[in-house]
Amino acid sequence: MEVLKLSNGVKMPLEGYGVFQIEDKEMCKNGVLNAIKSGYRLIDTAASYLNEEAVGEAIKQAIDEGIVTREELFITTKLWVQDYSYEKAKIGFEKSIEKLGLSYIDLYLLHQPYGDSYGAWKALEELYREGKIRAIGVSNFNKCRFTEFAEVVDVKPMVNQVELHPFFSQYDLIEVMKEYGCQPQAWGPLTEGKHNIFNHPVLKEIGDKYGKTPAQVALKWNVQRGVSIIPKSVHLDRIKENINIWDFELSDDDMKKIDTLDTGKSEIIDHNDLAIIKFILGHRID
Repeated sequence: MEVLKLSNGVKMPLEGYGVFQIEDKEMCKNGVLNAIKSGYRLIDTAASYLNEEAVGEAIKQAIDEGIVTREELFITTKLWVQDYSYEKAKIGFEKSIEKLGLSYIDLYLLHQPYGDSYGAWKALEELYREGKIRAIGVSNFNKCRFTEFAEVVDVKPMVNQVELHPFFSQYDLIEVMKEYGCQPQAWGPLTEGKHNIFNHPVLKEIGDKYGKTPAQVALKWNVQRGVSIIPKSVHLDRIKENINIWDFELSDDDMKKIDTLDTGKSEIIDHNDLAIIKFILGHRID
């Protein structure tokens, strides 16, 4: 597994395991355990996923069984928008770290670009300086919102986790992030199955040359352009397939062919859609 260095020198695996929409406790716990046993070291959750406790139980079991040490793991979670203020953010963080059963978080993200993100960020900056968080970042910030935010805050975001896949490449956003030393990270790198990605003819033709699946080609395309990826699956065979991408390299021609698949628009959740913005701002978690 390749690792990269964030702007503050913290090392982060280039590939992680995501648990979005895995609310069943046992299913989530088993998924995380299978991922760790399969070689994943970055586990990505969020307060709004409602599964931090299950993730924490899986981490504890993996450590207790001697599969990994805490230091070998890189745990990400995210603050939900209802806790976006200086005071609420600190409370939200304490809830998450307690549910996870950890003494520190490796990466803590503002999950959405709305609400009092500046007040919440001040709290994250303090928690970061206190050593309770090793790195801080944002999620779903487009290039204009990200630029405005990065220009104002003291500690620049070290990661921006956004929708990135062959059908929404967002090269322009990635370039803006690089100007501020921010690492791009992809949620939904397999488009949640849209665009027939698991059987797409362009991806399949490329994959056949290397003995790889279309999904593996799509994931490799992102990491070869320097994007960290967070694929998700509860199926052991797919969990193993998604991490088996480190023994081949796509050619420049392959990369260019995949680039042509870009539609220039979100294929999963458009964070510029007014209805989605209102839904997110109104969504409450316990």
